[in-house]
Amino acid sequence: MIEPPVERMRLSQTAKDQLSKLKRQTRIDRWNVLCRWALCRSLAEPSPPSPVKLVTDSNVEMTWRVFAGDDGDAYAIALKQRCHQDNLPTDPETLSQQFLLHLHRGIGYLAGDQNIKQIEDLVSLIKG
Repeated sequence: MIEPPVERMRLSQTAKDQLSKLKRQTRIDRWNVLCRWALCRSLAEPSPPSPVKLVTDSNVEMTWRVFAGDDGDAYAIALKQRCHQDNLPTDPETLSQQFLLHLHRGIGYLAGDQNIKQIEDLVSLIKG
């Protein structure tokens, strides 16, 4: 098993609000499922996320195991590959920071996408 980039994570209040909107639109009621979509959406973007200071001030918190489920190694490898691609180190601190930046950016992308009105619209992102 690969070392996860974080043991526990907490979302910002903004990300929580954005996820709440997505939950209503898509009817996906699990934070972790939407967060997986968000991470993948951000990792697919060619540019690296802006190195912003995240304030993780919401009450939404989950462990890596809850976030990743049985696919934890795949998500960790994808994140490491992305760090390598962006010429970043793959030390634990950088991986943790990049994971949170990608996660929050992806949540913002999904919440801001006017085309996402139901679960099928998320699926159409991968067919695109």
